[in-house]
Amino acid sequence: MPLQSWFSDAKLGIFVHYGIYAVDGVPESWSFYTGQVSHEQYMKQLEGFTAARYDPRESAALFARAGARYAVMTARHHDGVALWDTALGDLDVVRHTPAARDLVGPYADALREQGLKVGLYYSHSDWNHPDYASVLHPRPTHDDVNTSRWVAPADGVEDPAAWARYLAYRDGQVGELVDRYRPDLLWFDGEWERAEEQWGLDALAARILAGNPDTVLNARMLGHGDYATPEQGVPLQAPEGPWELCLTVNDSWGFQHGDTNHKSVRQLVRYFAETIGMGGNLLLDVGPREDGTITDEQAARLEGLGGWIAAHREAVYGTVAGLPAGHHYGPSTLSPDRRTLYLVCFDPPRDSVGVRGLRNRVRRVSVLGTGAPLTHRVVGGLAEVPGVTWIDAPAARDVDAYATVLAVELDGELDLYRGTGRD
Repeated sequence: MPLQSWFSDAKLGIFVHYGIYAVDGVPESWSFYTGQVSHEQYMKQLEGFTAARYDPRESAALFARAGARYAVMTARHHDGVALWDTALGDLDVVRHTPAARDLVGPYADALREQGLKVGLYYSHSDWNHPDYASVLHPRPTHDDVNTSRWVAPADGVEDPAAWARYLAYRDGQVGELVDRYRPDLLWFDGEWERAEEQWGLDALAARILAGNPDTVLNARMLGHGDYATPEQGVPLQAPEGPWELCLTVNDSWGFQHGDTNHKSVRQLVRYFAETIGMGGNLLLDVGPREDGTITDEQAARLEGLGGWIAAHREAVYGTVAGLPAGHHYGPSTLSPDRRTLYLVCFDPPRDSVGVRGLRNRVRRVSVLGTGAPLTHRVVGGLAEVPGVTWIDAPAARDVDAYATVLAVELDGELDLYRGTGRD
């Protein structure tokens, strides 16, 4: 089934890592897995998880102002703590925390009120489930999956019946999410801990698509995924097909009290422009405090990015990957009809901006956001090798504080020269 067009057109999503790990501000799930804290200490956070100021409407409005078209919240991380009142298992915030209520339903409703698509994160693995550490990975790609007490049977003896019970539990929980909240996107994780055939993903995919045949699935559904999910750094080469860069605003996925190393708005604009210029989406992560509030530092960065997007929306939504590297010193996007190039200039252009290999005649160049027209000319070239199109730099008043975008209107669909020049 082809990927839903809304996903590739959306460009920006917000990742929300929210769970009991925000109480002490420790790494989500991994802190007890690696022994940074004891399992007992980690689970004691259940007692302090209040969601006392959890206001998904306020968060959804912030995400919309950021320019996002979808959001993905951690409905259940590797620690197995569900944010809804699951009938499968007994570990959820409704029964075992002072929050004592479903947090997923109001989130889904709030996003839809803002016109945003609803994404839910769910981990295939559950390091707290009694039946999870029951089988071994036949072809492990991570050294610890067949030795960790949280993943592998302690005596090395597999228990297929226990594993079957675990899959029934996982499939049942995913079914609850599909039936209750009808997510537009399901973002899976934890897939590396078992082989594809062990996960039983054919049946799970069929269950999901029976509930909503338009559900978008990430690549961590392995053979059933729709798009790739690189993390924490723009790839040097775009993955094949649709993709999404997962990036934290600071250094942590969930809330951590001591993490003040926030990326600047300027840096986030650069990450965003580079990502969409290569044809991807940016899934930008925030970690709410245990009470449900997003920090002022993270909110300010979402607002700042949203301001830049609002001024340059024509170069963002619905566009496709722009020029390959070497044609323009910076990222670019291309309009859906392939007749307008949007050149992103991170530094204020001083003299002129060059575009190489452009066979098209340029009809008009303007500064996006202000509409200021710019003059241009073609210098050099041969019959078979186009010259360089030089665009005069905009006036200082038309330069954006974060990144200036030049709209280059072409006389037809983009036509690039990619050769090596005349011998």
